[in-house]
Amino acid sequence: MLLTVVCVKLIWGLVGLRESVAQNATGKDEWWRDTFIYQVYPRSFKDSNGDGVGDLNGITSKLEHLVDLGVSTVWLSPIYASPMVDFGYDISNFTAIDPIFGTIDDFKRLTTRAKALKLKVVLDFVPNHSSDKHPWFLKSVQRIKPFDEYYIWKDAKMVNGTRKPPNNWLSEFQGSAWQWNDQRKQYYYHEFTVGQPDLNYRSTALQEEMKNVFRFWLNLGVDGFRVDAINFLVEDSRFLDEPKIPNTGFQDTDPRTLRHIYTSDQNETYDIVASWRKLVDSTNGTRKIILTEAYTTLPYAMKYYQFGSNIPFNFIFLRNITSVSKPVDYKRAIDRYLNSIPAGYVANWVTGNHDNSRVASRFGPHRADQITMIAAILPGVGIIYNGDEIGMIDRPMSWNETIDPAGCNAGPSRYNLTSRDPARTPFQWDSSINAGFSTGKKTWLPVHSNYKTLNLQAEKTTQKSSYAITKRLISLKQNPVVQRGTTQVTAIYDAFLGIARRLPNQSPVVLIVNLYNHSMHYDVATFMNIPKQMTVYVANAAANLSIGAKINTSFLQLPGNASVILL
Repeated sequence: MLLTVVCVKLIWGLVGLRESVAQNATGKDEWWRDTFIYQVYPRSFKDSNGDGVGDLNGITSKLEHLVDLGVSTVWLSPIYASPMVDFGYDISNFTAIDPIFGTIDDFKRLTTRAKALKLKVVLDFVPNHSSDKHPWFLKSVQRIKPFDEYYIWKDAKMVNGTRKPPNNWLSEFQGSAWQWNDQRKQYYYHEFTVGQPDLNYRSTALQEEMKNVFRFWLNLGVDGFRVDAINFLVEDSRFLDEPKIPNTGFQDTDPRTLRHIYTSDQNETYDIVASWRKLVDSTNGTRKIILTEAYTTLPYAMKYYQFGSNIPFNFIFLRNITSVSKPVDYKRAIDRYLNSIPAGYVANWVTGNHDNSRVASRFGPHRADQITMIAAILPGVGIIYNGDEIGMIDRPMSWNETIDPAGCNAGPSRYNLTSRDPARTPFQWDSSINAGFSTGKKTWLPVHSNYKTLNLQAEKTTQKSSYAITKRLISLKQNPVVQRGTTQVTAIYDAFLGIARRLPNQSPVVLIVNLYNHSMHYDVATFMNIPKQMTVYVANAAANLSIGAKINTSFLQLPGNASVILL
């Protein structure tokens, strides 16, 4: 036993109590610190007019839900005018609301109501591409200046008299990223669907156009922007073939067969972000936030901090951590991320979004709340996707039901590997028709059949529901120890995951997670140097512990998949 204790203390000393980056910063005007940001996918949140698609008035009618939940900010996925080839990410007018969502007056009512409720409003900004129906593109096809340079056009490569794309670049949605335009007699580049031609940021006129988009929405009082797919913004000007990755097992049309060294993470991208930061900071009023989405390596992601992004999205719970990850995997991923953040900047933890399976589907319904618990106790900002606060799960889709282009382009045999439809189904408000989402006969995506029992109304009546747990977790962000404390992440005997937040002369805040399916007990008090008696602040359903219960941490027994936060 003595040897065990000595080893434990040695390990604990080596791990150390690293100082959270969150406590180093001095940005008192950064209102997003130590809060949760809530993503609304407008098509699926609330339908106000019975057409089966969510809209702005629907969102406005449910803003009190966000106030009750305790989040600071509502982030809206795209609401702009669009042919809806990629459900709003193909924009035909960056300064207009699509009629399916409402009008500009509806948007003004939403922001006015949000401000009255002390909620910030953040818009999705989609700078990488437009719709091929955008007037800019139509004029670019005709070579009308300056629009002729607003997109990326290249001549064909002739091979034995046959027209071929300029190089081997592949679309994120399968197949060549080049599309021939017979009117202009050139190929245009599209990182995503054919209907989403990439914009050319080597054009100064185009850059100014996009700055005008920022100005338009800032003048309407938005509090910031979440910038979509930022790492694809600029391409290498030499247009060289990207190197192939051998033996991937994927089809040649799959982008995962190439190393994207010429179509992603180019240095010029960061300078453009810096110019946006300068523009946004010149706006009067409260500080504006910029969030950036880049599925990329950690060094490239961290670089965005220093060029103006307040929150470069951290996707470790979507990409690095899985349902079979062990405590040491969590520790390594979290420590590596926290140790990479430049001094003075705030961490963030994305728990889910509209492009990935829901938390409860990735980790299992019995562990639906664990990732949110981790995001709540760790320093910085949590980002939660609508529906995850009640533990919604993916709805399996048949091929005939599939409408997401990422799934449709993959074909009947592989659509279920790439379609994002299962995680985008309508929000489950109650047990009435269409889960209270719409009074229409049909919804744009089917409502999950479990809505009769899994819905917000039902969860408001039980203390151990995902909703009740999430409310307490969001409130935990305001605890001074969680706001300013040091952070210790520990693999307890490689059995439990432990996270402790500490401030001098105050009791620590401690999270213990059993990542395994069977019950285990350990002397957590000695291993983590925490009090032997602590109180349950919140626990997931699997823990079977009540709020306020006293716990002996020197003999802490947790059922399989249980997690508990102690004060």
